[in-house]
Amino acid sequence: MNNEMTNIFGIRAIIEAIESGSTINKIYLQKGLRGNLFYELDKLIKERKLTTSMVPVEKLNRLSKNNNHQGAVAQISPIEFHDLESLIEKTLESDKKPLFLLLDQLSDVRNFGAIIRTAECTGVNGIIVQKNGSAPVNAETIKTSAGAAFKIPICKVDHIKDALFILQSAEIKTVAATEKTDDSLYEVDLNQPIAIVMGSEHRGVNPSILKMVDYKAKLPLLGEIASLNVSVACGAFLYETVRQRMN
Repeated sequence: MNNEMTNIFGIRAIIEAIESGSTINKIYLQKGLRGNLFYELDKLIKERKLTTSMVPVEKLNRLSKNNNHQGAVAQISPIEFHDLESLIEKTLESDKKPLFLLLDQLSDVRNFGAIIRTAECTGVNGIIVQKNGSAPVNAETIKTSAGAAFKIPICKVDHIKDALFILQSAEIKTVAATEKTDDSLYEVDLNQPIAIVMGSEHRGVNPSILKMVDYKAKLPLLGEIASLNVSVACGAFLYETVRQRMN
C-alpha cells in the first residue's frame, strides 16, 4: 500500500467523497483558495467537523500524482471506524473481560501503528481516538501495525472526555498513564473491566482527563531518562494487564 491509494484530488471529488460517507482523515487546502465550489466544500467541512490544514501549493503537488488537485487533497482512511457505544455493548455481551485503550491526541503515525500492533496482540477490544488532533490511520500507520489496524476495532469520538463518560457509565474503570502520581502501575487492579488512557508524545494525558479517570498510574524509571516512548509505555501497561489476568 502506498500513500496515493488513500489520497483523492480535486474539490468536486472530495465533496462527493464526504457526501458518500467516506471516512476522511484530513483535507489539505491551498492557501488563498476561493470560489463557489470551495465555499461548498468549506461548508461541508464545518458541518462534519473535518480536520483541515492550509498549505502552500508545493505541498499539494507532492501529495498528488500529476498536480491536477485544484487546490485540495483529501486523505481517505483505509479502514472503517466503529461506533463506540455499539462496540462496548457487544464486548459486554461476550465472555471477555473488557479492555479498551484511549489515545489522548497521540500524533505520531509510527507510534500509533506500534500501539495498534501491541493492542491486537494483548486482546484489546477497541482503540479510541479523538477526531481532531490525533494521528490518522494511513499507509504508514498500517505498515507499522503489521496489518493489525485491519483486525482491531478503532473508534473516533469528538472528545476523549465523551468516551470516558460512556465507558464509566458502562462500569468500566479508567486508568491514565502519567508521571503525575505516586501510584505504581503494579498497584492498580487491572483484572477488572478497564480502559487505559495514554497521552500524547509531548504533553502526556491532558490534565482535564486526569481529573476524570478512576486511577492514575506510572511506571518505575530507574535510569536518568525522565520518560519512555509512548508506544513502549503502552506495551508495558497492556502486558501488565495480561499478566494480572493470566494469574
